[in-house]
Amino acid sequence: MKKRILLLAGGQSGEHEVSLMSARGVLAALPRDRFEVTPLVISRQGRWLPPSDTVRALEQGRAEGGGESLLKRVASVSGFDLVFPLLHGPNGEDGTVQGLLTLAGLPYVGSGVLGSAVSMDKAMTKSVLESAGIPQVPSRLATRKQWREQPEAVRDLAADLGLPLFVKPANMGSSVGISKVRSEMELDAALDLAFSLDRRVVLEAMTAGKPRELEVGILGNDAPLASPVGELRFDADFYDYQTKYTEGRASMHIPADLPKAVAEQVRDLALQAFRALDCAGLARVDFFYLEDSGELYLNEVNTMPGFTPTSMYPKLWEAAGWSYSALVTRLVELGLEER
Repeated sequence: MKKRILLLAGGQSGEHEVSLMSARGVLAALPRDRFEVTPLVISRQGRWLPPSDTVRALEQGRAEGGGESLLKRVASVSGFDLVFPLLHGPNGEDGTVQGLLTLAGLPYVGSGVLGSAVSMDKAMTKSVLESAGIPQVPSRLATRKQWREQPEAVRDLAADLGLPLFVKPANMGSSVGISKVRSEMELDAALDLAFSLDRRVVLEAMTAGKPRELEVGILGNDAPLASPVGELRFDADFYDYQTKYTEGRASMHIPADLPKAVAEQVRDLALQAFRALDCAGLARVDFFYLEDSGELYLNEVNTMPGFTPTSMYPKLWEAAGWSYSALVTRLVELGLEER
């Protein structure tokens, strides 16, 4: 019998449109002789759309509102064999939807509550990876309460790291709210912006010199595999929102032009991070590489990376011989595995 798959897309994050683009790709790629796939779009307001509105949202590439509450609709999905939560960022990739599906008794593609939540929170990711001995750039954590009541203490954290540095909301995706601070005059505005989006903010030191940005895909559950290493190239100061989502601002190079030993080190560190964070199914792990010194630093772990046919994650596995259709089929199989 065909497996019944519920494909969740859209959501409330800045990657709402990317999720819908990814969903169109997955819908077209899953073999119809094996799977019966039903899409369900979540609006920007976090409400689940009925079938007719879902179709319209997929065609238009966005869904601003409408629909019913998640808690009301979740009971209606009990007849599915698997859920593919193709959602990014807060209220999608951070363990919240994963917890809802777990309580509903539905298996799903990707990491569970723990792996999703820890990987989404930059500060928690850093803590776990530090305990696993995985290299990262120095950083500090500040809270909104500290910034309101002890602003000088937060400025001292920045001074400990030195300038320039990055200021990042702990739980946002798509580079939303991230600022590169080059002088003391820019620090307060960067902190105000980050704290307007999250109650916890990470201050992160910059590497000496402009690093190369490397990415590797992980596929699997308890015996994960690592893809070839890819590289992102762009002219902007950092991989900000405009660079990510403006066509032509960045280019992918797969495989990256790297010494074999460096590529193997990247793949090994990515697998270590995947296991340390208790991820499952898939992840894209991003690194900074300083070519002159040979230093590698893990930047972040994405447990539900962009999944359009031209996104980095599918392209990394295409370089390893996996077609887009074979890749999404394998992810469904991994979601159905008993863990």
